[in-house]
Amino acid sequence: MKFNSVVEQKFFELSGQYEMTGNIPYIIVDNFPKLGFLTALRFLEWVGYNPNGVISLPTGKTPEYFIKWTNYLLENWDGKQVRGYRETYGLSGMKKPVLNNLSFVQIDEFYPISSMQKNSFNYYVKNYYIKGFGLNISNALLINSDEIPLHGGMHFSEVFEDSKLDLSLRYRDAKTSTELIQQKSIFSIDDWCTEYEEKVREKGGIGFFLGGIGPDGHIAFNTRGSDRFSTTRLTPTNFETQAQAAGDLGGIEISKNRLVITIGLETITYNKEAVAIVFAAGEAKADVIKNALENKPSNVFPATVLSKVNNSCFYLTKGAAVNLHDVEKKYYLEGEWTMAKSEKAVLNLCKRLNKYAHRLSLEDLKADRYCSLIPNLSLNTVTEVKKSIENKLLRGCKSEDNQMYYHTGPHHDDIMLGILPHVHRVSRNETNRSHFAVLTSGFTAVTNEFILDVLIDTKMFLSTGLIEMVRYPDFFKEGYKHKWDKDVYHYLTKIASGEPQERRRGLCHRVVRAMVDIYSIANEEELKDKIEENLTILRNSYSGEKNPPELQKLKGMIREFEEEMVWAHFGFRVKNVHHLRLGFYTGDIFTEQPQKERDVEPIIKQFRELKPTVISLALDPEGSGPDTHYKVLQAIAEAVRSWSKEEDLSGLRIWGYRNVWFRFSPSESNVIVPVSLNAMAVMDNSFTNCYLSQVDASFPSYMHDGKFSDLAKKIWVDQLKDVQLILGKDYFYQNESPRIRTTHGLLFFKEMNVEEFLTQARELEKSMEGSNI
Repeated sequence: MKFNSVVEQKFFELSGQYEMTGNIPYIIVDNFPKLGFLTALRFLEWVGYNPNGVISLPTGKTPEYFIKWTNYLLENWDGKQVRGYRETYGLSGMKKPVLNNLSFVQIDEFYPISSMQKNSFNYYVKNYYIKGFGLNISNALLINSDEIPLHGGMHFSEVFEDSKLDLSLRYRDAKTSTELIQQKSIFSIDDWCTEYEEKVREKGGIGFFLGGIGPDGHIAFNTRGSDRFSTTRLTPTNFETQAQAAGDLGGIEISKNRLVITIGLETITYNKEAVAIVFAAGEAKADVIKNALENKPSNVFPATVLSKVNNSCFYLTKGAAVNLHDVEKKYYLEGEWTMAKSEKAVLNLCKRLNKYAHRLSLEDLKADRYCSLIPNLSLNTVTEVKKSIENKLLRGCKSEDNQMYYHTGPHHDDIMLGILPHVHRVSRNETNRSHFAVLTSGFTAVTNEFILDVLIDTKMFLSTGLIEMVRYPDFFKEGYKHKWDKDVYHYLTKIASGEPQERRRGLCHRVVRAMVDIYSIANEEELKDKIEENLTILRNSYSGEKNPPELQKLKGMIREFEEEMVWAHFGFRVKNVHHLRLGFYTGDIFTEQPQKERDVEPIIKQFRELKPTVISLALDPEGSGPDTHYKVLQAIAEAVRSWSKEEDLSGLRIWGYRNVWFRFSPSESNVIVPVSLNAMAVMDNSFTNCYLSQVDASFPSYMHDGKFSDLAKKIWVDQLKDVQLILGKDYFYQNESPRIRTTHGLLFFKEMNVEEFLTQARELEKSMEGSNI
């Protein structure tokens, strides 16, 4: 494969790729930071040859290392390290690129949203690209909702008071004077979009386009089904896109009611000589990447339109590329053959033929491109695969004694959604002990609307004398520190008795304790004043705005209360639930990397005190879910490595679980746990009753419009269906074991010893090289 770019050619050669059969070229790199490194080098290479060109760059979290590497390379262009990079990747003779003569085209924006809000894309572009890259704002085409002309010179806040636009007004008569103003304003926005498109074309089109790809395959906001000849327009989005945007806008309640202005697919491809790059990281993107690269141009797969552009390319991490035909083929052909390869090949054949394994013929196996590679292939191969899967299941049914479990979660609810049925089962044995550690504060998952309602309730209960503890003589000095278990017990008792008003009062008791702790409040009047002050802050905040640190802590302590209630369901006291609040978690769009003293030492300290025999953790090394997952994994890995220098950890086991963000295949896991209807009901009940801030699913997965507990159940059922293809349905309902007979879902995890975990951790550490630039 020959690329027009020297940088791309070098990266392709170093990647070890030897085949590329997709409709659009792609390059695979090891990790997320290197994805940004490749993109930055290619961008600067292009700018070097096109100093007056037109660029269009993305917003969000994916560009993090592109932005960091671009700035680092420019600032150190003639330094020793960067000279070495330039020599390696073919840029040794290039002068330092100058960016201030470039023209910039903003890709998209929510509508309506004020450009003054820090969660607007306009603000992001101005901060990270115009200011950050030193671009000339007079050369920029920006989407500023405050400045888009509406009927009568009005502002969008006057025309669309609730920020909702009814696009049916494009096609129907206005029924009221308000609708008439809105209709004329929508037409004005449409005219503005057409003029924006004309301005892009007057510049010759976009010369360098860089974009991410959404969960439905969208580029820019051209969602699944967009016309391949679409232009800049005001348009609605779909659920997957709204779920992805919920974190930016402060909840799905907001993103569902926001339209977007986006450049079109034809806008991106108007200049057929443009460099058009899509970059993606993590296995969660693997399916949309496969659809984009291995399908002919189709409105169903928007990114397929890039095949029209001569210099288009996808930049992918290994996880994002894992489902591509070329990569899958390489997986089977390289290295020694393993049982995991046999399991994967046979399961995929069963899915493709819609056959149970026991019905596969030898001809089926021989005709399959990957099953045919299995050494000594015979019908006994299927028997061996069935036995291997069954052994994993039996391992998940095994009882354990005298263990100290240290279950960790990046966020509150991660442990529950990942391995609750197994945690519940092993905890029934009273010789086992369990502790639960949530490593971040989790405040970003609590909406302003939720905390606003809680504070209003707290104010009401105080004014009616229903929070009696504030009148105890020593409450504001010492009393607030005690009886935190009582708050939990009171709340759970009121669940049992069916008293919602009393549950609200129980939550407000904990809020009062938290506020006294956070603000060092001295008396009831100060408490009421502080509640009023916070209510004012929240009412004057826009959705998605970063809160003051004290308010963040209050939100986090509500999440901590929720976590304590979950584990109290199973008899665990507050002292068994640890809130580590690691410092890298700040709520900023680009969070810091974990630091040893700040983020690793608190974990090591708990290891020393508790001496766990089993540590569970979210095993999401490439950040397929929130980036908090792999940063927490880094911190735990370093803590285990440090502890291993002090203690003999030969008996320590690591349980790597995944949940609603990312999942194992049967071939990747080595423990399979049966999940009964009762276990599902317990999980759903405890989630619904305890994760009060999450029940409305303000920040849902793009895979499900609802609670995470519902999605977890769906995943467990899907995993059972996969294993049933191998073992057969009758294996379960006719099994001699009552536990296996009650199976209606399956939970997968991976058990490792310390050496295995640290080997994987070293790969993770390697994968983050360049992250501290």
